[in-house]
Order: sequence, then C-alpha cells, then structure tokens
Amino acid sequence: MERESMEFDVLIVGGGPAGLSAACRVMQLAQEAGEELTVCVVEKGSEVGAHILAGTVFEPTALNELFPDWKERGAPLNTPVTRDDIFLLKDQEKATKIPNAFVPKNMHNHGNYIISLGNLCRWLAEQAEQLGVEVYPGFAASETIVEDGQVKGIITGDMGVARDGSQKDGYMPGMELRAKYTLFTEGCRGHLGKRLINDFKLDEGKDPQHYGIGIKELWDIDPAKHEPGLVVHTTGWPLNESGSTGGSFLYHLEGGQVYVGLITDLSYSNPHLSPFEEFQRLKHHPEVKKYLEGGKRVAYGARAITKGGYNALPKMSFPGGLLLGCDAGTLNSSKIKGSHTAMKSGLLGAEAVFEALKEGKNGEEITSFAKRFEDSWLYKELYAERNFGPAMHKFGNFVGGAIAFVEQNILRGSLPFTFRDTTPDYATMKPAAECKPINYPKPDNVLTFDRLTSVFISNTNHEEDQPIHLKLTDPDIPLQVNLPKYDEPAQRYCPAGVYEVVEAEDGSGKKFQINAQNCVHCKTCDIKDPSQNITWVTPEGSGGPNYPNM
Repeated sequence: MERESMEFDVLIVGGGPAGLSAACRVMQLAQEAGEELTVCVVEKGSEVGAHILAGTVFEPTALNELFPDWKERGAPLNTPVTRDDIFLLKDQEKATKIPNAFVPKNMHNHGNYIISLGNLCRWLAEQAEQLGVEVYPGFAASETIVEDGQVKGIITGDMGVARDGSQKDGYMPGMELRAKYTLFTEGCRGHLGKRLINDFKLDEGKDPQHYGIGIKELWDIDPAKHEPGLVVHTTGWPLNESGSTGGSFLYHLEGGQVYVGLITDLSYSNPHLSPFEEFQRLKHHPEVKKYLEGGKRVAYGARAITKGGYNALPKMSFPGGLLLGCDAGTLNSSKIKGSHTAMKSGLLGAEAVFEALKEGKNGEEITSFAKRFEDSWLYKELYAERNFGPAMHKFGNFVGGAIAFVEQNILRGSLPFTFRDTTPDYATMKPAAECKPINYPKPDNVLTFDRLTSVFISNTNHEEDQPIHLKLTDPDIPLQVNLPKYDEPAQRYCPAGVYEVVEAEDGSGKKFQINAQNCVHCKTCDIKDPSQNITWVTPEGSGGPNYPNM
C-alpha cells in the first residue's frame, strides 16, 4: 500500500513521562549545541495524559535534572507529602499501624509530592512543544518498520476500517513515520515493545517480567476529613485472604480530593480472584471507609504495572532505537514509584541518541547506552532493590517486607545474593477445581460499584464498528481450555467487563464474547491469560479512556 511518509531525526512512541522527558532533553541538547533536529512524539490517546494512570506519589529527582526551574515554569506539583501512614490490615475490620521505625526507608515519602501524572505529562508536552518538538496525539503506532534488521520507524493505524475489515466512508490509511532513531516509551506491556523484545531477543538471560494491576478511583471527600499531603498505604487484607500479594494506597491531593486504589500482583494462582472485586471490598475496611463515607466517586481507571525490576530488565538498545521507561520495566517497586525512573531513562536515552546523531550515525545500535545506564543513579537504584519483588512473591508481604527492612534500614544496601522469580505470571494459575471459590458482595452503589458503571466514568470510548483489537490466536481456547480448566478467568481479571461467557442467541450453547469497546487499555489480558491466547493491539487512534486529573 502506498502511504504518506514523514521523516524525523528522532521519533518517540508514547507521550508518557519517559517519552516526553526524552523529547525535551534531546531538544535542549540540540539548542545548547546550536544544532537543528526534528523530533516527533506520537501518542495514541485523544490528548496527552488521556491514557496516563498512576498513583501518584512523585519523586522529583529526574524533573530537577530536566527542568531545575520547574516551580517557576508552573509544573503541577502542588501538594507536598506531609505524613506517611502504613497499616497492616489483619482482616475486614482490624488494622495495626506500622511504626515508622519499622517501615523500609524506600517507603518514606519526605520531599515527594502527590500529583496527577496525567497533568504532569500535559505540562511536559507544553514544554516539549515550546522547545520545538512536534507532538501528535490521537495517532496509534500500530507497526514497526524494520528493514535490513534495523528499526526505521513506525506505521500509524489505519482510520475508518469496519469490523469486517472493509473500508468505511472517510477511510484514511496510516502514515509511515520514519526516523534515524526511534524511542519506544509506550508504558507497561507496550505492544510494539513486546514484539521488539521478542524479535531482537532483548530478554535473553533475564528473569521473566512480572506485573501487577493497579485499579484507581478519584473521590471528592468531606472537607472535614481531607488532609492535603497525607499518604496512606496498606498491606494484608483483602489480598492475603484471597492468596495474592500487593497493597492499597490512599493519597490526599489538593482540592478536597483523594486517590484510592489497589495493586494486585498478577502472580496470583486462584482463577476465582477478581482484582476489581478485591478493590471494592477494600473500600469497606474502616481505615479506608472513614475517608470515603459522605464523598463522591468522580473517576475510575485501571492499568497494568511492570514490576520485575532489575532482574527482568531487558537489554534496552537495538539497531535503530531504544526501549525506555515502563516499556522496558524501570519501575522501582520497593518505592511503589515508576515516574522518576521512567523520566531518568528518557533523559539517558536522549543523551545517548544526541551523541549518536552528533557522530553522524543513522540507525546503528547505540551500544554506548548500556554503559551510560550502568553509570547512572537509575541503575544503582534498581540494582539495590532487585530482591524486593522476588521476596514478596516467594515469601509474601510480611516476610518479604521484613527482608526489605533489613536490606534498606539495617544493611543500607542489598543482600550479597539475589532472589529470583522465574515463573511467568500467566503460568501461576491453578485449575479452578483446586482453588477455593470467592463470593464477592454485590455493589452498594455508595462505596462500591460494578464494572460497567466504573467504565462509564473512565470516559472510555471506541468507534464501535472497528476491528476488535483483542486478538485471539485460537478462538476455540476460551471455551475448550480456559473455561473447563480455569472457569475462564478473563471474566474476572479484566477490570472493565470486556470478556464474558454468555449463552449464544441461536441456542447453540455458550460463546465467548469480547466487548472491546469497554477496554481501558490496561493490558492485563495480554499478561495473565493462562493460555497466552490474547494479544492486545492498538485500536483506532484516540480510542480508549480519557482520564481527567488521574
């Protein structure tokens, strides 16, 4: 097919913290050197920030490096952390506050801010555009261009294709965006990043990547209960009762609002578990309920989180580009933070790319990136916390947390050996017959809600008559394998009600139904399906959630 083509020096796929930091930094370097560079960022969301979801308690280390004058520039960091409360939830009623002296030091948040990461990304996009970066929201990168073993850019998705593959009125073929170097910063489980890791064998010799799913709501609460800057974390119930690990957060930001959410590690084994329903249960615990009662839920979202850390970090360079941020897996799970690490990886990537361009290179692999990364505080930070995730998975939150305390507070560094976690998350699922069923209460529509009501306030929208972007390698597996063996867990691990087993309208029995228009782009199905039969690909550009202030 003949496609229009545009060429750039640097192309960045994804308008999150890593990609926008890289865009800003490479233009800063070009201007300092008196060079002219063309830099482009493509973002699949309807606007920058529309698909950004994180806690977020934000550590400003990398932002200080990128824009030391960020306060004067009006960066939306408005709520400094004033206090940390950490609770062990023993059951659905009881809780014990953990004294600060026994909290691993990485979980202390002095000097950090409670922010909307989406709003920070919108601000970063403004800074990038002022520096001369071209930012194109609403364009989904659907394919990589690989020629002679080298990445040459991407192809954006076609617009106006009907469910049956035919071209509708207003059909527009995707464009070729070519570049000397392409940086992939799509976030957790980026669909192009996943292919690059496989095609270039970037994960050779590494532990399998591990993930969690974060489900989050934004609430307006009673002003009398609001304490700007308060950070609350919990561990224990309800996940320990269901045989999983993870924990919850409740952050008081400005404007009488709080973020509340639950992170469920996707290494869980019971196919009856529903991360969405676990989160609904959590909100009835007295330590959470006391803040939400009398308030109103105003936004909802969900997103997978890359949690494998140092042991699962792939090689980040390949001919023609770099894999950065959560696309590679730079999140520091012991801090429950990935924004500052994503930004730092973007800065390192920008510096490596600028150096390569200055030397006249055009697509040759930037082998010097590995040394640049190893010399950085990012590498040191991730290496020091390499045991955190595997210890949590092997020993649970309580013993795993004790190991983290010994490493961080007593040894002031990591143990002289490394724990490993070599079982992929999808392979941990046990047959349903071997696991205890979980009976979740019905929503009360005051504190707890159903999936469809939740998806509605995520402002998720897809053109209904478009090809389903959740691809089944074998359409028979859901009913022939996953249903009898695992009671088809996609019905429960998806936080948006995308997957259902329903009775066929023609009376022929059960059918597996995909409600793709509900998809909030969390990527959990691509990760957790025990048969690895679901592949998430991009829908039409601008489809998906539209998160405000998340």
